[in-house]
Amino acid sequence: MSAQTQSAQSERQPADRRADESPAFSESQAWRDVGAGWQPLFGSFRGAGYSIEWHDFVAKREFDWAASFHPGCVELCLNLAGHGFVEGRGGRAEFAPNTVGFYYRDHEPLRARRAAGERHQFLTVEFSCPFLAKHLESAQDMLHPIVQSAMKGCPCEMVSSLTTRLTAGQQHIIATLRQPPVYAAAQPVWYQCKALELAVTFLMQPPPEQELFCTRQQRLAQERVEQVIFLLKQNLADPPSLEELGRRIGCSHFYLSRIFSNHTGQTITQYLRQLRMEKAAELLRSGEYNVTEAALEVGYSSPSHFSQAFHEMFGCCPGLYPVVTPTQKPVSRKKRS
Repeated sequence: MSAQTQSAQSERQPADRRADESPAFSESQAWRDVGAGWQPLFGSFRGAGYSIEWHDFVAKREFDWAASFHPGCVELCLNLAGHGFVEGRGGRAEFAPNTVGFYYRDHEPLRARRAAGERHQFLTVEFSCPFLAKHLESAQDMLHPIVQSAMKGCPCEMVSSLTTRLTAGQQHIIATLRQPPVYAAAQPVWYQCKALELAVTFLMQPPPEQELFCTRQQRLAQERVEQVIFLLKQNLADPPSLEELGRRIGCSHFYLSRIFSNHTGQTITQYLRQLRMEKAAELLRSGEYNVTEAALEVGYSSPSHFSQAFHEMFGCCPGLYPVVTPTQKPVSRKKRS
């Protein structure tokens, strides 16, 4: 939340909350050491009832970020890079790269740390309880018990110890929040819709028997696709075969091929070649590898086959890369015909 939006009279609060949340509360103090690494994007906790903030900094020493948590706030953390934790009554949430989780601060402070020596990139969405009650009251029975209790002002656990992996689509949402694709006049509506979309996605916990069959199948398919990509990236030079991928992930390799193509627009073989070329380009840009070395590093024993694949993707031969030529093409993940 931006410091300019802080005001003791900005919002009426229940008496017990006013006593806990001093009018002088400002999370800007908590982020003072990271400077421009803390960027409020939109909203205000006391005004709009939600605040969306981006964080990007290197922690030279262990960083305490608990002081940024507003009393009476349910906060969602979408963690792209770096390791950290939030700990409080009821549990401890461990944040690894590409994970998401949430926590609630009432009158009792939480403990939270970010690891030293790492670059931390994460987005937080702060929700006030009145905002959640106003917009999610009709779905209250589907909300996580922590969120339900927070909305009612009842004593409850403060930290959901379960963090989940971010999907590629959810990571894309983070990028759009940083660069909204709408005119400034439409941003208040757009950002509120995005905040509610994230709340509905991550703060709800329907009983397993109530999860729609199609929703469950889509979720499982997405998780399997992400597992394939992870396994391919682990060893580009000698990746597992399609049959081995199916065995490790626990499904038929025919089914795995189909859902992968449906989700990415490419076959697994095409996607692997794309990953190899991207890695090879990275190695060539570093200046530490020649063409033959880069080819071998990503699994090509034939320099001519490597050059052909590289030229097809980037529009120039690897010997000229990264010199920009008139025909050089950007990487595209569109489905090939």
